[in-house]
Amino acid sequence: MLFAQIVTGTENAPVEALSILDLAMEGGFMMFPILLCSVIAIYIFFERLFTINKAIKDPNIFMAKIKELMLKGDVSGAKLLCTQVDTPISKMIEKGISRIGSPLKNIEASIENVGKIELFKLEKNLSILATISGAAPMMGFLGTVIGMVQAFIAIAQEEGSVSPKLLSSGIYTAMITTVAGLVVGIIAYLGYNYLVTRVSKVVHKMEYSSVDFIDLLQEPR
Repeated sequence: MLFAQIVTGTENAPVEALSILDLAMEGGFMMFPILLCSVIAIYIFFERLFTINKAIKDPNIFMAKIKELMLKGDVSGAKLLCTQVDTPISKMIEKGISRIGSPLKNIEASIENVGKIELFKLEKNLSILATISGAAPMMGFLGTVIGMVQAFIAIAQEEGSVSPKLLSSGIYTAMITTVAGLVVGIIAYLGYNYLVTRVSKVVHKMEYSSVDFIDLLQEPR
């Protein structure tokens, strides 16, 4: 277990070792919403990462099989293949296949609409992660301000000279929430940007595959 050495007395006083958990408890009630934000952020990150990684599979093999089946005229087989591959691209192609016989513009519009729906699913809860990246540090600052106010109230109520112990303990207690909020905010911010980058790769593959499918429909048979 990691330990932080916190000086709680005068220069000659013994040093008290506090664990990370003890420090968190010293942060006051604002540590609870910050902790809740950290749990939510971690859950969203890994849940979205799993979903996006599932969607970002290389579509080249899938599109090659679709092209082979379509050139053979096996529309039912191509549609069956789409149902067996659970990715945004397969759902877009399946919608396009189901619209074969309609004008090309209608097919393109159908594929685009499905793509928007799938993109919305991929971006689900990412806004919450972005909100946490900004809200957690603000919660930390709020906790610091509250802690400093409490420290100054304690100092004002102290009779006689103010001991360094009283002053230092109040300050480090107030700063704990700032550290916690910044840590959660930075992790959430990095996680959000990483997931956005992954979603962008999926979107690029979706666009490329839809164009490839439209070109396939225009090839002479």
